[in-house]
Amino acid sequence: MCGIIGYCGHRPAVPVLVEGLRRLEYRGYDSAGVGFLHTDGLRVIKAKGKLCELEKTLARENVLNATSGIGHTRWATHGEPNEANAHPHVDHTGRLAMIHNGIIENYQEIKQELQAKGVTFQSDTDTEVLLNLISHCLAEDGDMLQAMSRALGRVEGAYAIAVFDAENPGVVHAARVASPLVLGAGTGENFLASDIPAFLPYTRDVVFLEDGELVRMDASSWEVFRVEDLRPVEKMVDTITWDVQAAQKGGHKHFMIKEIFEQPKVIQDCLCGRLGTDLDEVRLPELDDLPGTPKRIHVVACGTSYHAGLWGMYLLEQWARIPVQVEIASEFRYRNPILDPDTLVIAISQSGETADTLAGIKLARSQGLKVLGLCNVVGSSVARESDAVLYTQAGPEISVASTKAMCSQLTALLLLALYWGHGNGNLDEKIHRDVVHGLRNLPDLLESTLPALRDKAHELARTFSDVNSFLYLGRGLHYPLALEGALKLKEISYIHAEGYAAGEMKHGPIALIDPKFPTFAIAPDDELFPKVKSNLVEVQARSGQIVALTNVGLDLDVPHRWDVPRATGPLSTFLALPALQLFAYEVADYLGKDVDQPRNLAKSVTVE
Repeated sequence: MCGIIGYCGHRPAVPVLVEGLRRLEYRGYDSAGVGFLHTDGLRVIKAKGKLCELEKTLARENVLNATSGIGHTRWATHGEPNEANAHPHVDHTGRLAMIHNGIIENYQEIKQELQAKGVTFQSDTDTEVLLNLISHCLAEDGDMLQAMSRALGRVEGAYAIAVFDAENPGVVHAARVASPLVLGAGTGENFLASDIPAFLPYTRDVVFLEDGELVRMDASSWEVFRVEDLRPVEKMVDTITWDVQAAQKGGHKHFMIKEIFEQPKVIQDCLCGRLGTDLDEVRLPELDDLPGTPKRIHVVACGTSYHAGLWGMYLLEQWARIPVQVEIASEFRYRNPILDPDTLVIAISQSGETADTLAGIKLARSQGLKVLGLCNVVGSSVARESDAVLYTQAGPEISVASTKAMCSQLTALLLLALYWGHGNGNLDEKIHRDVVHGLRNLPDLLESTLPALRDKAHELARTFSDVNSFLYLGRGLHYPLALEGALKLKEISYIHAEGYAAGEMKHGPIALIDPKFPTFAIAPDDELFPKVKSNLVEVQARSGQIVALTNVGLDLDVPHRWDVPRATGPLSTFLALPALQLFAYEVADYLGKDVDQPRNLAKSVTVE
């Protein structure tokens, strides 16, 4: 979740560091800082709050002479958000500065050992403990690589770190385990970052660092070693094809609204090369490394990706007749699940760096299961840890609240259900043909529908922006959408919302219904519409207000009816989803919330 940037080169380092941190703001943070070597020695400047607070302090300093350094945006895990706990941290000797993403689980034990040796601490963080452990080892070994190898061999947990040594100016050392870290290889300059956009204006050549690897870089060279024994590692340089413009707002007020309106293109890009010229053909060559149609599937995911997995379960079971179990990754990794060797694990993660999902992958592989990664970021940890990868092709998603990424995940899951259902003969040929044909037309349908959806969302937001709670209801495929709609509303507007399977309403939630507790129902024209309608009659009998997302011509009498165009079967989801997202967006924007960076949240959850 924290943003990491390191630089060694020929440019003034501090502006490069701050610019890189700005491109990582989407990850969420509560403080920021930079460290560099100046004429008067090692300097660390940091501030609580947004980058603008750090920039105010930097504006009063002479920082242009430094040509190497490290920068960080912190999302608090140990210690409250304040300047003392912000990164970079400096060791007790004043020689080393370090930034860190992750959690050191045994830091208390190590801290007690160091305190017994006279080390004092200035913060409440696990990061300062690890830094002083490295400092202690450096004092004994006299070599930074040896010191880092020995210190990192002691720690338990997750980390991506970058260390700056005042006695070796122009050199940055870094290492990673279970937290993202990439190297940008430039000409006369090199970069380290937690994500590629931080240095993309300067180089497209990227080296993906693996767990247990350590890198030493200066302006003209870089080397990678194994942390365990410092053996050199040969690394391949990859070239990134997308550019910084893909991460700009494009004239929209927020990244979130821009990304909602990008969903037609997202669907088109996800389908590209995967639908043959023959309407009956779905091509997924990415699955060639897997042993045919799975007998059983475990989906492992978190948050929005978990909701996508629930949605996919309905189609995979209905069309491909494959039993599917959808798991919250943070539960799956600790409950000692019983896993059949014939089970395929599908790990869903937008960033490809979600810590709990990665742990689920490792658990599955330790028991001999094959893993299919379904993620958005090429070269991410999920992609590298999986046996096969189905990239969702959503492009960079900047807003913390995920929108277009879920759209792409649903598209990919739909393709999987079509592919396996058609391949094993369980999917009716007419359904297959109609859905594939509908998929081809879906981007244009959604493109033409989005403006009207936003207008209606804008109208409804004014009506319901003053409520304290919302109940979201759906059945079948639309139950996961109810969960996602509720999640979006509470994520960005801070209004309490709960998603429920509509049939469960009478088993408890109906007690909450009154004129001040509105219900948002997803009620399209499908086989479960009569059931949802009955649930809404029960809400109306208790004077509850209702917003109903439905289709023209359906017999549904509610005061806030929201008609959307019809689409073939499950493709109606792709019209309902942006409506839910737009409603949450318009409410949050009307209330003046920080839509793209909601409080306490981060884009990529790389710690437990």
